[in-house]
Amino acid sequence: MEIRRSTKDDINEILTIFEDARKFMKANGNPNQWKDNHPERALIESDIENNVGFVCVDEDEIVGTFMYFEGKEPSYAEIHKGQWLNDEPYGVVHRIASKAGKRGIASFCLNWSFEQCRNLRIDTHRDNTPMHNLLNKLAFVRCGIIYLKNGDERIAYQKIS
Repeated sequence: MEIRRSTKDDINEILTIFEDARKFMKANGNPNQWKDNHPERALIESDIENNVGFVCVDEDEIVGTFMYFEGKEPSYAEIHKGQWLNDEPYGVVHRIASKAGKRGIASFCLNWSFEQCRNLRIDTHRDNTPMHNLLNKLAFVRCGIIYLKNGDERIAYQKIS
């Protein structure tokens, strides 16, 4: 498997992966994290234009997607009921999803992200048990609660070397 930047030619496959992910989340007790059409096409296009959209490719097939950047995430400026492990510069992963029926993709993408920046932050919905389990398995530390721009609560994690 390999990670590469997303291109406009990837958008339809990325949208299909997100559709699969929404179905998976709903079937696994998490119907509220990505309602309806989120992440929407415009957001994927913005990620591509800003060089923060990535895909995971296995034998010429896109099997996963995520957003990764290094810098300050505004939603992470304030953390509640806990604290970040440090205040050093960090990388951020958002909107990680894998193709239906494919296993190990999210782990591969998160491990790749950690290799880019050994101080990595991510957040997920309280009801996203599969993601909480994966983050724990990959040695991420649950740090507290953050709130998105729209006020939605998320559980924040961090992994440092």
